[in-house]
Amino acid sequence: MIGKLKGLVDAFGDDHVLIDVNGVCYEAHCSAKTLAALPRVGEAAVVFIEMLVREDMIRLYGFSSETEKAWFNLLMTVQGVGARVALAILSTLTPSELSSSIALQDKAMVGRASGVGPKLAVRIVTELKGKVPAIGAIDAGTLGLQAALGEGVAASNVTDAVSALTNLGYSSAQASAAVARVVGREGDDTATEKLIRLGLRELSS
Repeated sequence: MIGKLKGLVDAFGDDHVLIDVNGVCYEAHCSAKTLAALPRVGEAAVVFIEMLVREDMIRLYGFSSETEKAWFNLLMTVQGVGARVALAILSTLTPSELSSSIALQDKAMVGRASGVGPKLAVRIVTELKGKVPAIGAIDAGTLGLQAALGEGVAASNVTDAVSALTNLGYSSAQASAAVARVVGREGDDTATEKLIRLGLRELSS
């Protein structure tokens, strides 16, 4: 079983990279975000690997972080999500954005990925609710507040502040994360107007 490759970038394809490890080139299929994050040809790289073995093939999937790899495996636990769709989702959303989208039950955000229709988007956010990987790229406070928003049980000051920030053009994930940071510093009973003002400061910093 291959868990990680350390070597030189040999070449890039549309959806994969070749990593030269002591003269042996491994082909790893990657998300667009991982491909963009890798160094140039000839430079050293570390790629986390998930190896899928089937009767007719052995294929390596490469990731820029263990968090992305964990999300890949978690996504494939949902019926209708195979490796191709999981990579498409990770090409569209970062692990942090994916965590936020599921906590917020934001099916539209997940549905932006190629190959993810409305029904599958609903299934993903529903089945993965509360199943963020232990090494998720989002802090517990933010995730808790976003989950409360997704369930419709967040306090009115928080809900109103997030709504105001999204009306200004920020995504629900950005707005809720900013408000969560403010609440963490200022407390749950912070006035809506102050949450909005400090939230804007967070978003512009």
